[in-house]
Amino acid sequence: MKYKSFFNILLFSLTLFLSTSCNKYLSLQPQDGIIRQEFWQTKEQVQSAVIGCYASLLGNLSETLFMWGELRADMIAPGVNMTQDETDIMNVNTLPTNSVTSWTSAYQVINYCNTVIDFAPGVLSNDNTFTKQQLNQYLAEVRTLRAMMYFTLVKTFRDVPLKLKSSANDKDLLLLPKTSGDSVLAQVLTDLKFADSNAVFTYGNTITDKGRINKYTVKALLADVYLWMDNYAECEAACNFIIDSKKYGLIAGNSGWFNTLYYNGNSNEGIFEFQFDQQKLNTFYNVFLSSRARYLASPNVLDLVFTIDYLNEKNKDIRGDGGSVRSSDNSIWKYLGATATATRTTDASYAHWFAYRYADILLMKAEAINQIGGRGTEALSLVYNIRDRANALDATDLNPDPTDRNAVADFILAERSREFAFEGKRWYDILRNAKRNNYERIDILLNMISKTVTPNRQISAINKYKDPEHNSHYLPIYYYEIQSDPNLVQNPFYQ
Repeated sequence: MKYKSFFNILLFSLTLFLSTSCNKYLSLQPQDGIIRQEFWQTKEQVQSAVIGCYASLLGNLSETLFMWGELRADMIAPGVNMTQDETDIMNVNTLPTNSVTSWTSAYQVINYCNTVIDFAPGVLSNDNTFTKQQLNQYLAEVRTLRAMMYFTLVKTFRDVPLKLKSSANDKDLLLLPKTSGDSVLAQVLTDLKFADSNAVFTYGNTITDKGRINKYTVKALLADVYLWMDNYAECEAACNFIIDSKKYGLIAGNSGWFNTLYYNGNSNEGIFEFQFDQQKLNTFYNVFLSSRARYLASPNVLDLVFTIDYLNEKNKDIRGDGGSVRSSDNSIWKYLGATATATRTTDASYAHWFAYRYADILLMKAEAINQIGGRGTEALSLVYNIRDRANALDATDLNPDPTDRNAVADFILAERSREFAFEGKRWYDILRNAKRNNYERIDILLNMISKTVTPNRQISAINKYKDPEHNSHYLPIYYYEIQSDPNLVQNPFYQ
């Protein structure tokens, strides 16, 4: 059955089984169902609960992922409706009272997944048509979703509460301290290794393969985690598994590229996409509309990131004007456009949120093998595959010496800014490169300040990012969570 044909079940799963009356983070106290034991009787109910986990991705999570991945980076400018909290994040003026630091949407997904993990195994004794293999396949899906959320939390906050059991009431949360980021990542790898052994290769149709976790999604997330952890050989192996499968490819950079990749979604390039559609429009369309936008592309993006050929307007990087950005008003176009020039209508505001696509696999592999050493030429060939598809302009070709590891790394980082503009990856790309080898490249982070922070706050921002313990590179815990849980300790930089 196709993922989108599950949509009514998705909504039913959330509204009936996952309704909540509690108001603390992580807290879900259903009124009628998913935690109550009498629900967990059949394999169909397990399937419904699993689909409910995917439905939880379709709320405000995408907006949160955008803010966490882009506001602290260097490609966003304030729109007319940008909030003060968002402006403060951009200016490295973040306090624990800043609402952007709320992690509620991520922990809601985690709790939905924990609920399935806790209760689905019991269905084996209630439904003799439910097999252990089917159970493990479902568990592979929800454990991967849980791992994805925890990986994002570690990249954003570093040390976070590690909740592996579902919450039925507030009392479950009273003794919940933070766990070190390293320990959380160890659990992420444990979940992903289980999923790697049990996830299906395919569900038999394209839509479901793009919208639910399969073996290739697991490998993509593993590659990302290993790259963050500087485990380059493991990252390369995970990337190679996807590349060697020949199931994915880059969408040709012709006139139909934008429509195929972004407007329609679920293309051959997509690996895992949040499945918004006409029945469930995304929540982030309105935040990019130029007349009331919260976020615009920085005025420097077209000139400095993609560059412009002033002698030949037809010679352009397809990811720039009409791809990521609309030059006339600096709108963030990939979520607004139907084509390179036509705008989506409101009732077609269902642009997918990309977790992973094939271009990411190629560039993660390039980054990993460059760090392994002696393979700069091979890494650059992967970058040029991406550039050739996009008709990247010569002005952005840094032509690095293949033996200069830092120069190649800078070229890959710059290419990722073009390829994944406004897809929630930029801050994490910058931080990952800056922190490598005990912050050998802290200059990447400090140089960014001149492009992003208002002049009167630049010295303050630079001094904050020079924090010798690097705690300033992670967000504070939202003040409400500290008030609600006495065992939570604030990130030291914000104490």
